[in-house]
Amino acid sequence: MVQRAGALVVGVFLMVFGVLGFAGGLNFFSTDGQQILGLSSNGLLSTLSVIFAAVLIGADLRGPRVASTVMIVVGSLFLLSALVNLAVLRTSFNVLAFEMSNVIFSIIVGLVLLTLGAYGRFSGSLPSDSPYAHPHADEEPPESYPSTPEEFAAEAAMREAEIAVSNHAGTEDQRRRVQAMARVHTRGDRRRVWMEFGPEQPPEPAVRPQAHPAGGHQVLARAAEMTRVRRPEGGRQRRK
Repeated sequence: MVQRAGALVVGVFLMVFGVLGFAGGLNFFSTDGQQILGLSSNGLLSTLSVIFAAVLIGADLRGPRVASTVMIVVGSLFLLSALVNLAVLRTSFNVLAFEMSNVIFSIIVGLVLLTLGAYGRFSGSLPSDSPYAHPHADEEPPESYPSTPEEFAAEAAMREAEIAVSNHAGTEDQRRRVQAMARVHTRGDRRRVWMEFGPEQPPEPAVRPQAHPAGGHQVLARAAEMTRVRRPEGGRQRRK
């Protein structure tokens, strides 16, 4: 409503100013204008005022987005007009019969139109119901929290596995799961990947050397005795 109200108020004022100029029978290209509502005007300025008034009122009827865009464009033109006419104020090129009051009026109206036209449009945090709010393509989806006992259990197992893998103490199953979860980014996707692996596999028991049965040391001693090398009397070696 800010854009629509601003466009309507400025448009109505310009319309009244232009119509009063036409009613006064002003010379179209006179550089010495007549006073209308405290401003100098001629026929050309009255015509332009009516045109801009019709554009602003039409934009107001089209909606806030159109009104905002039109107000920004018209406001910029008013500021440009103030600078140009200030440069030709006392010359024969002053075809709009501007005086200093017209320059000040153009600056004020231009700033008002720019401010109201840009209001709520270029903010970094626009509400979702704003006509200028656009969803960003790179906006992250909302975080997905666990809601079932299985998902809560998966969350706890995920944290345990990540800690174990970071400490180089995880099992092979935990390492595979953590590597697969690293390919996704959201919490819900990580939990889904974990649950797709199924129940967590228990760690494999460590292999321990089996103790020799009773009397095993006697068998070893007998084998060593059989492989012992004996040197006979004739200088020849014989392996028993």
